[in-house]
Amino acid sequence: MRTLFLAIGVCFVAWLSISLSLAQHPHATARASSTESSAGRSTFNSSCAACHGLDGRGGDKAPNISTNVRVQRLSDDELSSIISNGIPGTGMPAFHILSNRDRQGVVAYLRSLQGKGEARSLPGNPEQGKEIFFGKGGCGSCHTVSGQGGFIGPDLTNHAATSSVQAIREEIVKSPRVPASGYRSALVTTANGEHIEGVVRNEDNFSVQLQSTDGKFYFFKKADLQKLQPIEGSLMPSDYRARLSDSELNDLASYLMTTPDATKVPPSRKDDYE
Repeated sequence: MRTLFLAIGVCFVAWLSISLSLAQHPHATARASSTESSAGRSTFNSSCAACHGLDGRGGDKAPNISTNVRVQRLSDDELSSIISNGIPGTGMPAFHILSNRDRQGVVAYLRSLQGKGEARSLPGNPEQGKEIFFGKGGCGSCHTVSGQGGFIGPDLTNHAATSSVQAIREEIVKSPRVPASGYRSALVTTANGEHIEGVVRNEDNFSVQLQSTDGKFYFFKKADLQKLQPIEGSLMPSDYRARLSDSELNDLASYLMTTPDATKVPPSRKDDYE
Protein backbone atom coordinates (compact mmCIF):
# COMPACT_ATOMS: atom_id res chain seq x y z
CA MET A 1 0.00 0.00 0.00
CA ARG A 2 2.84 2.36 0.86
CA THR A 3 4.39 1.59 -2.54
CA LEU A 4 1.10 2.44 -4.27
CA PHE A 5 0.82 5.81 -2.53
CA LEU A 6 4.47 6.51 -3.37
CA ALA A 7 3.81 5.77 -7.06
CA ILE A 8 0.76 8.00 -7.08
CA GLY A 9 2.77 10.76 -5.43
CA VAL A 10 5.51 10.51 -8.04
CA CYS A 11 2.95 10.70 -10.87
CA PHE A 12 1.30 13.73 -9.28
CA VAL A 13 4.62 15.54 -8.94
CA ALA A 14 5.46 14.76 -12.56
CA TRP A 15 2.06 16.02 -13.72
CA LEU A 16 2.42 19.16 -11.61
CA SER A 17 5.89 19.83 -13.03
CA ILE A 18 4.62 19.55 -16.61
CA SER A 19 1.64 21.79 -15.87
CA LEU A 20 3.85 24.45 -14.28
CA SER A 21 6.26 24.27 -17.21
CA LEU A 22 3.45 24.84 -19.71
CA ALA A 23 2.08 27.68 -17.61
CA GLN A 24 5.50 29.35 -17.55
CA HIS A 25 5.86 28.94 -21.32
CA PRO A 26 2.39 29.60 -22.82
CA HIS A 27 3.85 30.36 -26.23
CA ALA A 28 5.90 27.16 -26.55
CA THR A 29 3.27 25.47 -28.72
CA ALA A 30 2.81 28.60 -30.82
CA ARG A 31 6.59 28.84 -31.37
CA ALA A 32 6.73 25.22 -32.44
CA SER A 33 3.84 25.78 -34.84
CA SER A 34 5.55 28.90 -36.19
CA THR A 35 8.78 26.95 -36.79
CA GLU A 36 6.88 24.21 -38.64
CA SER A 37 5.06 26.82 -40.72
CA SER A 38 8.31 28.54 -41.67
CA ALA A 39 9.89 25.24 -42.72
CA GLY A 40 6.74 24.24 -44.59
CA ARG A 41 6.68 27.43 -46.64
CA SER A 42 9.68 26.44 -48.77
CA THR A 43 8.24 22.94 -49.32
CA PHE A 44 4.85 24.42 -50.22
CA ASN A 45 6.40 26.93 -52.64
CA SER A 46 8.47 24.26 -54.39
CA SER A 47 5.89 21.44 -54.46
CA CYS A 48 2.43 23.01 -54.24
CA ALA A 49 2.47 26.65 -55.35
CA ALA A 50 2.90 25.90 -59.06
CA CYS A 51 -0.68 24.57 -59.11
CA HIS A 52 -2.35 25.99 -56.00
CA GLY A 53 -0.68 29.43 -56.13
CA LEU A 54 1.63 31.05 -53.59
CA ASP A 55 -1.43 32.16 -51.61
CA GLY A 56 -3.12 28.75 -51.86
CA ARG A 57 -6.15 30.23 -53.60
CA GLY A 58 -5.83 28.09 -56.69
CA GLY A 59 -5.82 28.80 -60.38
CA ASP A 60 -6.33 27.01 -63.69
CA LYS A 61 -4.48 23.88 -62.57
CA ALA A 62 -5.71 23.29 -59.02
CA PRO A 63 -8.43 24.30 -56.55
CA ASN A 64 -8.49 26.87 -53.80
CA ILE A 65 -7.16 25.29 -50.59
CA SER A 66 -6.87 28.50 -48.61
CA THR A 67 -10.31 30.12 -48.29
CA ASN A 68 -12.23 27.00 -49.31
CA VAL A 69 -14.33 26.10 -46.25
CA ARG A 70 -14.41 22.43 -47.24
CA VAL A 71 -10.61 22.26 -47.11
CA GLN A 72 -10.42 24.32 -43.92
CA ARG A 73 -12.62 21.76 -42.16
CA LEU A 74 -10.26 18.88 -42.93
CA SER A 75 -8.16 17.73 -39.99
CA ASP A 76 -4.37 18.00 -40.06
CA ASP A 77 -4.16 14.20 -40.43
CA GLU A 78 -6.57 14.26 -43.39
CA LEU A 79 -4.56 17.00 -45.11
CA SER A 80 -1.32 15.12 -44.48
CA SER A 81 -2.87 11.98 -45.96
CA ILE A 82 -3.96 13.86 -49.09
CA ILE A 83 -0.43 15.24 -49.52
CA SER A 84 1.08 11.80 -49.13
CA ASN A 85 -1.42 9.75 -51.17
CA GLY A 86 -2.93 12.30 -53.56
CA ILE A 87 -6.55 12.10 -54.72
CA PRO A 88 -7.25 9.33 -57.27
CA GLY A 89 -9.08 10.48 -60.38
CA THR A 90 -7.98 14.11 -60.01
CA GLY A 91 -4.91 16.14 -60.84
CA MET A 92 -3.69 15.90 -57.24
CA PRO A 93 -0.57 13.68 -57.25
CA ALA A 94 0.87 11.68 -54.36
CA PHE A 95 3.96 13.12 -52.69
CA HIS A 96 5.40 9.92 -51.21
CA ILE A 97 8.84 11.52 -51.36
CA LEU A 98 7.95 13.96 -48.58
CA SER A 99 8.76 12.88 -45.04
CA ASN A 100 6.20 13.05 -42.26
CA ARG A 101 7.99 16.15 -40.95
CA ASP A 102 7.79 17.80 -44.39
CA ARG A 103 4.07 17.08 -44.60
CA GLN A 104 3.49 18.51 -41.13
CA GLY A 105 5.35 21.63 -42.17
CA VAL A 106 3.21 22.03 -45.31
CA VAL A 107 0.02 21.58 -43.27
CA ALA A 108 1.20 24.15 -40.70
CA TYR A 109 2.00 26.63 -43.48
CA LEU A 110 -1.35 25.98 -45.15
CA ARG A 111 -3.05 26.71 -41.82
CA SER A 112 -1.25 30.07 -41.74
CA LEU A 113 -2.55 30.82 -45.26
CA GLN A 114 -6.02 29.92 -44.02
CA GLY A 115 -5.67 32.50 -41.26
CA LYS A 116 -5.48 29.89 -38.51
CA GLY A 117 -1.87 30.48 -37.56
CA GLU A 118 -0.33 33.24 -35.51
CA ALA A 119 -1.47 36.82 -35.98
CA ARG A 120 0.50 38.33 -38.83
CA SER A 121 2.82 41.17 -37.92
CA LEU A 122 3.40 43.94 -40.42
CA PRO A 123 6.97 43.96 -41.77
CA GLY A 124 6.87 47.65 -42.69
CA ASN A 125 4.89 50.89 -42.67
CA PRO A 126 1.48 50.56 -44.41
CA GLU A 127 1.07 54.34 -44.81
CA GLN A 128 4.34 54.56 -46.70
CA GLY A 129 3.30 51.44 -48.60
CA LYS A 130 0.13 53.19 -49.78
CA GLU A 131 2.23 56.06 -51.11
CA ILE A 132 4.40 53.56 -53.00
CA PHE A 133 1.32 51.73 -54.33
CA PHE A 134 -0.17 54.88 -55.84
CA GLY A 135 3.14 56.60 -56.50
CA LYS A 136 6.61 55.17 -57.10
CA GLY A 137 5.43 51.60 -57.61
CA GLY A 138 2.75 52.60 -60.12
CA CYS A 139 0.51 49.77 -58.88
CA GLY A 140 -2.56 51.99 -58.60
CA SER A 141 -2.51 52.81 -62.30
CA CYS A 142 -3.71 49.26 -63.05
CA HIS A 143 -4.99 47.83 -59.75
CA THR A 144 -7.87 48.89 -57.52
CA VAL A 145 -7.78 48.84 -53.72
CA SER A 146 -10.99 49.68 -51.85
CA GLY A 147 -12.45 51.36 -54.93
CA GLN A 148 -9.42 53.53 -55.64
CA GLY A 149 -7.04 53.01 -58.57
CA GLY A 150 -7.11 51.55 -62.07
CA PHE A 151 -9.20 48.71 -63.44
CA ILE A 152 -7.02 47.01 -66.03
CA GLY A 153 -5.53 44.62 -63.44
CA PRO A 154 -7.13 42.46 -60.72
CA ASP A 155 -8.69 44.14 -57.68
CA LEU A 156 -6.17 43.74 -54.84
CA THR A 157 -8.41 44.78 -51.94
CA ASN A 158 -8.64 41.26 -50.53
CA HIS A 159 -5.57 39.81 -52.21
CA ALA A 160 -3.55 39.63 -48.99
CA ALA A 161 -6.38 38.36 -46.79
CA THR A 162 -4.82 34.90 -46.46
CA SER A 163 -1.33 35.44 -47.87
CA SER A 164 1.90 35.36 -45.92
CA VAL A 165 4.31 38.31 -46.05
CA GLN A 166 6.77 36.25 -48.05
CA ALA A 167 4.11 35.19 -50.55
CA ILE A 168 3.08 38.82 -51.12
CA ARG A 169 6.67 39.94 -51.67
CA GLU A 170 7.38 37.04 -54.04
CA GLU A 171 4.26 37.86 -56.05
CA ILE A 172 5.39 41.49 -56.44
CA VAL A 173 8.92 40.68 -57.64
CA LYS A 174 8.09 37.53 -59.63
CA SER A 175 9.91 37.27 -62.96
CA PRO A 176 9.14 36.10 -65.57
CA ARG A 177 5.50 36.79 -64.90
CA VAL A 178 2.60 34.76 -66.30
CA PRO A 179 -0.63 36.74 -66.87
CA ALA A 180 -3.51 35.84 -64.58
CA SER A 181 -6.48 34.13 -66.19
CA GLY A 182 -8.56 36.73 -68.05
CA TYR A 183 -5.71 39.22 -68.39
CA ARG A 184 -4.19 38.27 -71.76
CA SER A 185 -2.75 41.35 -73.45
CA ALA A 186 -2.39 42.33 -77.10
CA LEU A 187 -1.21 45.11 -79.40
CA VAL A 188 -3.67 46.36 -82.01
CA THR A 189 -2.67 48.24 -85.15
CA THR A 190 -5.67 50.06 -86.61
CA ALA A 191 -6.36 50.73 -90.26
CA ASN A 192 -4.80 54.22 -89.99
CA GLY A 193 -1.66 52.88 -88.28
CA GLU A 194 -2.53 53.75 -84.67
CA HIS A 195 -1.11 51.37 -82.04
CA ILE A 196 -3.21 50.50 -78.99
CA GLU A 197 -1.96 48.15 -76.26
CA GLY A 198 -4.15 46.64 -73.60
CA VAL A 199 -5.94 43.66 -72.12
CA VAL A 200 -8.24 41.53 -74.27
CA ARG A 201 -11.63 41.59 -72.57
CA ASN A 202 -13.65 39.74 -75.23
CA GLU A 203 -12.76 38.10 -78.51
CA ASP A 204 -14.44 35.96 -81.17
CA ASN A 205 -13.67 35.05 -84.77
CA PHE A 206 -14.74 38.45 -86.08
CA SER A 207 -14.12 41.04 -83.35
CA VAL A 208 -12.04 41.92 -80.32
CA GLN A 209 -12.68 44.18 -77.35
CA LEU A 210 -9.60 45.76 -75.79
CA GLN A 211 -9.15 47.76 -72.60
CA SER A 212 -6.13 50.04 -72.84
CA THR A 213 -3.80 50.88 -69.95
CA ASP A 214 -5.67 54.16 -69.36
CA GLY A 215 -8.90 52.23 -68.77
CA LYS A 216 -10.63 53.02 -72.07
CA PHE A 217 -12.51 50.29 -73.94
CA TYR A 218 -12.15 49.76 -77.69
CA PHE A 219 -14.19 47.53 -79.98
CA PHE A 220 -12.66 46.47 -83.28
CA LYS A 221 -13.75 44.37 -86.22
CA LYS A 222 -10.79 42.18 -87.05
CA ALA A 223 -11.30 42.74 -90.77
CA ASP A 224 -10.62 46.47 -90.22
CA LEU A 225 -7.30 45.96 -88.41
CA GLN A 226 -3.84 45.89 -89.90
CA LYS A 227 -2.63 43.60 -87.15
CA LEU A 228 -3.71 41.97 -83.89
CA GLN A 229 -0.56 40.84 -82.12
CA PRO A 230 -0.65 38.89 -78.82
CA ILE A 231 1.83 40.15 -76.22
CA GLU A 232 3.79 37.44 -74.45
CA GLY A 233 4.02 37.82 -70.70
CA SER A 234 2.21 40.28 -68.49
CA LEU A 235 1.68 44.03 -68.64
CA MET A 236 2.75 44.16 -65.02
CA PRO A 237 6.40 45.25 -64.66
CA SER A 238 8.89 42.56 -63.68
CA ASP A 239 11.61 44.89 -62.35
CA TYR A 240 10.24 45.63 -58.90
CA ARG A 241 13.21 43.93 -57.26
CA ALA A 242 15.43 46.62 -58.79
CA ARG A 243 12.87 49.42 -58.61
CA LEU A 244 12.04 49.04 -54.91
CA SER A 245 14.32 48.51 -51.92
CA ASP A 246 13.71 45.75 -49.36
CA SER A 247 12.19 48.24 -46.93
CA GLU A 248 9.90 49.63 -49.65
CA LEU A 249 8.78 46.10 -50.55
CA ASN A 250 7.98 45.52 -46.87
CA ASP A 251 6.02 48.78 -46.77
CA LEU A 252 4.08 47.80 -49.89
CA ALA A 253 3.34 44.32 -48.50
CA SER A 254 2.21 45.90 -45.22
CA TYR A 255 -0.22 48.17 -47.05
CA LEU A 256 -1.76 45.24 -48.91
CA MET A 257 -2.05 43.34 -45.61
CA THR A 258 -4.15 46.15 -44.10
CA THR A 259 -6.62 46.54 -46.99
CA PRO A 260 -8.74 43.35 -46.84
CA ASP A 261 -12.37 43.83 -45.82
CA ALA A 262 -12.75 41.67 -42.70
CA THR A 263 -16.50 41.30 -43.38
CA LYS A 264 -15.95 39.60 -46.74
CA VAL A 265 -14.43 36.25 -47.62
CA PRO A 266 -11.94 36.52 -50.48
CA PRO A 267 -13.38 35.06 -53.71
CA SER A 268 -12.43 31.50 -54.55
CA ARG A 269 -10.70 30.82 -57.83
CA LYS A 270 -11.74 27.17 -57.71
CA ASP A 271 -13.93 25.94 -54.93
CA ASP A 272 -13.79 22.16 -55.15
CA TYR A 273 -11.49 19.37 -56.10
CA GLU A 274 -12.06 18.12 -59.62
